[in-house]
Amino acid sequence: MENSTKIADRGIVQQPRPFKLPTKPFWTTSTCTTTSAQPDNAPIIHEAAKCSDQKEDNDVSAMSLAEFVRHRFMPEFVEKKRSSGRAHFREILKFILRSDRALCDIPATLERTDVRRKAVYNWPYLDSLRLRDIDEDSVHQVTLIALKAGYSLQTATHIRNVVRAIYSYAITACSYKGANPAALVTLPTVAHTNERTLTLAEIEMMVPMMRYPERAMALLTLLTDMNLVEICGLQWKYVNLSSNRSPVEGDWIAAKTIAIRNQWYRGEFRPVTVSRSRSIPVTELLSSVLGDLKLRRRLTRPQDFVLASQSGNPVDPGNIAKRRLKSIGQSCGMPWLSWQVFSRTHVRLRSEFGRHFHRECASILRRHS
Repeated sequence: MENSTKIADRGIVQQPRPFKLPTKPFWTTSTCTTTSAQPDNAPIIHEAAKCSDQKEDNDVSAMSLAEFVRHRFMPEFVEKKRSSGRAHFREILKFILRSDRALCDIPATLERTDVRRKAVYNWPYLDSLRLRDIDEDSVHQVTLIALKAGYSLQTATHIRNVVRAIYSYAITACSYKGANPAALVTLPTVAHTNERTLTLAEIEMMVPMMRYPERAMALLTLLTDMNLVEICGLQWKYVNLSSNRSPVEGDWIAAKTIAIRNQWYRGEFRPVTVSRSRSIPVTELLSSVLGDLKLRRRLTRPQDFVLASQSGNPVDPGNIAKRRLKSIGQSCGMPWLSWQVFSRTHVRLRSEFGRHFHRECASILRRHS
């Protein structure tokens, strides 16, 4: 009781231990001793805080990487990100942790993942290692094995960056005092080749081979600065082809305008970021493309998607690329054809022809209408 009274006088609240009362203040133990007598105020509290921080640091550093990811990193960091961020971390973590061990207790989320990777024999997984035992060589070994296994340099870079994010979170939010082992890991550089774009002649060659929905998606990508997720998330209520402004959800859309407000990504429909919310003027050529889509028998209600599948959901650009776009590219001698090629072509044509580039595209479409 005498010791308890002294502790209370010093302004420190001590939690009682079960079955046995402490015989001396916790800041005088061997793990947190002072070199000289301390006054009965702030310095003692400061030492107690240091001891508490040291204990938390020891607890975190002694955790295995799998335990830290499961109990701290995923629920406190990853699950607060958007759907695309959560999906990215989940896919890359499968190269770092055995998914059947480390991720089995993590609640499933709604985002779809495209890769289902089983544990690989002799892969240098880091899940069983303690945070303090993982060094630069451990992380480097994972990236090297990934490259030798045929994965791209971009995948190896993602692996290193995810490990770096794990340790950055441990340092900033969990009082981990160790170094970040991924901070100094370097990867080989890659020589970038010239990025492919389409000429007007190549566009004219492939347009007759296209049908819905790849034709509409290719033209919207060529004629506007919309990206794929914005095209897939576009609804008819945000498309105004008339000569008068139209109301929608308490706002007004100007005449001959597309309002970019939402996107569809990995099965999730959500608003675009503030910087991507904008209006796109509808030119005569773009109005013709959208007007043709509006003439279909169904899925033209305000809430319907402009590019919709038979079920009414937005089309899947990845699926279309695999089933249709790649075969068209092979037939035209362009095996490198992709949606990104159309986006880069839009940038090049706009730079080359300025505001008249729609006129150049219109001449091609008129010959094949």
